[in-house]
Amino acid sequence: MEIGQLYQLVLLLVMVGMILGVGIVVLANFMGATGVTGTAAAAPINATINALAPIATTWLSLIVTVSVLAIILTLVIRSFSGGGRK
Repeated sequence: MEIGQLYQLVLLLVMVGMILGVGIVVLANFMGATGVTGTAAAAPINATINALAPIATTWLSLIVTVSVLAIILTLVIRSFSGGGRK
């Protein structure tokens, strides 16, 4: 992976985070706007919100950390092996 191609990875991670965030906000607003807070329909909506929340808080930050470390490790290995020369 070249340094010039890193923007694609960054854009992908930002887009996934935005989709998760917007999905949770839409579900919460849908539940509030339709007045299903006390009915049986609120349970599946809350279950979906509770299932998506750990992805945004735990897994996304872990994926970003591992990606950054992999990029740094790749750049260091390429610099010592001579693969970075053209």
